[in-house]
Amino acid sequence: MSQTGDPHTHAVHLPQPTAWPFLMALGITLACASLVTSAALGYLGGVLALVSAIGWFRQVLPHEAHEDIVVTEQPVAIEPSQGTVARIEVDETHRAQLPLETFPISAGIKGGIAGGIAMVIPAEIYGLIRYHSIWYVVNLLGGAGVGTWTNPTVEQMRHFHLVAFITANIIQGVTTLLVGVLYGAMLPIWPRRPILLGGIIAPVLWTGLLHSVLGIVNPFLAENIDWWSFAASQVFFGVVAGYTVTRLGHLKRLAQAPLSVRLGLETPGLHPTHEGDERKQ
Repeated sequence: MSQTGDPHTHAVHLPQPTAWPFLMALGITLACASLVTSAALGYLGGVLALVSAIGWFRQVLPHEAHEDIVVTEQPVAIEPSQGTVARIEVDETHRAQLPLETFPISAGIKGGIAGGIAMVIPAEIYGLIRYHSIWYVVNLLGGAGVGTWTNPTVEQMRHFHLVAFITANIIQGVTTLLVGVLYGAMLPIWPRRPILLGGIIAPVLWTGLLHSVLGIVNPFLAENIDWWSFAASQVFFGVVAGYTVTRLGHLKRLAQAPLSVRLGLETPGLHPTHEGDERKQ
């Protein structure tokens, strides 16, 4: 860095600009393009690359070329100013995060339990109409293909069996509880239409999942189950579960609220009402 006659100006010592690197890049590009075009481009690219390499080396060897750039200093006047500290105005319900209210996961679990109890009604109606027995569906779920009871006849499945009854209740209870947990986890994704979620989307997903894996888990049950009546029971389950969720009410979302608001602490700086009170004073 060198000084000039003007005290407000000085020169900066910088490397001298050169176009040799660009010509060298062009030469290499032409040489590579000659592999799929013609040899003439390769010769031209080789000459350009060689000439530009020589010119580039002469810019830095034996002495690097530099030039002086004159820089004029412009003084900046800083004017001090005084002002009040702005306070953060955060509303408890952050309008940029929607929805403001959603359903708790516990509502989905309770809805799943209620739907599991309600879906027994259409399943038993199907058993009475088709096989004239309320135990056929129970035995099909809890006993068919399980343990030592394999390939039972229709007549055997029309009568009460204690082991099948207990197994069916365990399977039904655990399954409805797990579906309720899944339903509760999906509620924040689709919070406005819980009956639509439970009556259409969840039954379709659940029926499709069972249809794809039931042949591996229980082949006998997969062969004897009536999928249309099963899907109808699932829809009945979803509608009752969705109705139960809507009756349990909403939960106010505070995930995007400040930590102090979620903890219920007094934070005057986070509420715009206190700002207005101070200005009035």
